[in-house]
Amino acid sequence: MLPQPVPEPPAGPLELRLTPGGRRRRLIATAIALALLLAGSAWGDDDGFPFGPFRMYSTRADPNAPVISTRTVGLTATGEEVRLSGGEVGLRRAEFEGQVDRVKDHPDLLGLLADAYAQAHPTAPDLVAVQVVQRRFELADGMPTGHVDDRVVVEFDLEQAHR
Repeated sequence: MLPQPVPEPPAGPLELRLTPGGRRRRLIATAIALALLLAGSAWGDDDGFPFGPFRMYSTRADPNAPVISTRTVGLTATGEEVRLSGGEVGLRRAEFEGQVDRVKDHPDLLGLLADAYAQAHPTAPDLVAVQVVQRRFELADGMPTGHVDDRVVVEFDLEQAHR
């Protein structure tokens, strides 16, 4: 038997063509994605990401509006403040700031932060209260004026809750 000749590979790249139905499906999918992006950009919010914008990147803050920084503190019987934000209780500040309105409606949720702190720091002094404090930095033309104001927006008395 004589050896069979090996076929030569094609000279150029192999062309694959979409069928008309495949092309139509891709155009429809592209049109839907573009419509969602347009609607999200016009009416969307952070919850709609990736079809809605991140407001912190897509809007501009008023240069004369105060900057507000929220922190959560526990108070000991001696009046010492113990930091409960910044990961001390397994909850980052940004996550907590998104829940401030909920905490205002249900201040007893602050008791959960005190419990988490007590579990993570068993030798620390007992907390008698938990506060959500907002510090306002006044601005003028985007520059700090030096006026700083602390306000307790929510307070939960742990001793009263345990009676």
